[in-house]
Amino acid sequence: MTATMPSHGNHIVERTPAHGPSAVVRQDWTAAVTPWQFAGRSEGFDRLELIGAGTGSVHTDLGIGRLEPGGRVPAHVRAGEQALYVLDGEMVVQLEDHAYLLRPGDFAFIPQGAVFACANRSSAEARWLDVSSPVSFQPESGRRDTFFPTGAPDVISRAAPPDLGDPTLRLVGHYEGTDPDHLAEAVKTPARGRESAGMYSALLTYSGISVKMLVDRNRGAHLLTLFMVDYEVGGAAQSHDHPFEEGYFFLAGETDFELGGQVHHFRPGDAALAGVGTTHACYNTEGGRVRWLETQAPVPPQLHSYRWPSDWDRFEADYCGGGERRA
Repeated sequence: MTATMPSHGNHIVERTPAHGPSAVVRQDWTAAVTPWQFAGRSEGFDRLELIGAGTGSVHTDLGIGRLEPGGRVPAHVRAGEQALYVLDGEMVVQLEDHAYLLRPGDFAFIPQGAVFACANRSSAEARWLDVSSPVSFQPESGRRDTFFPTGAPDVISRAAPPDLGDPTLRLVGHYEGTDPDHLAEAVKTPARGRESAGMYSALLTYSGISVKMLVDRNRGAHLLTLFMVDYEVGGAAQSHDHPFEEGYFFLAGETDFELGGQVHHFRPGDAALAGVGTTHACYNTEGGRVRWLETQAPVPPQLHSYRWPSDWDRFEADYCGGGERRA
């Protein structure tokens, strides 16, 4: 198959009976706008939508927020969940009555109904990836999912970097990915007195792939997940699909990625959507390591999150008296 490389700023949306909906998005900042809910309320804020209703999504609203120096998004609550990951610059986020100064690699989870605000008190622009679920209402719907309560607390001025060693810190964290030799590096410090680690900080590793959950049920999420994926050279995920949507935002490295039966070449800053039933796979056979942020919406079920076409082809060939068995 030949790799498909859309031109800069082009949105490709595909839907086939065999593979389901998918989208490939290259950034085009001329399309960035202030979300309609915040028009006339925010200062110096705009957002580039990557995945949403326009790309065929119903659960995943993925984009990049941008806040100018001195910019501010007022306190509000959403009828939905949201997560963000800081890409560039510094931003202050208010979650209920706490405020945190976040830097690249920091992330936050905003539960449904939580008071949230953000500001940029630095001299440089701030950018972050955010994902919300479900997809936001459009003005023509006549409905709202974002509300601005009067009398909401304003604690932006009290912001400080999060204490990542605080065992009560639940909605904010930090993660920048793994190094190729992360297991060897982890045991170089003395065994006694080493930084606390356990299932809460654990990595899931398989087939040359490392996965670190950032936002999931452990942080109280019920509608979405956010996690980071590192692919070593030779890392591979075989073709599969899910009963939920997955969004991808590529951070480092380049790779070919099979999506809905086609091969696309992704670079840092690109984004993609694999809809329900859309087959996808990645074989990192060339170049170097690859890293991306990934989202899921809704939260995957406890069972039957994956469906592997090759396994069902084999079942059909072995037990149903038909079908073309694949090696």
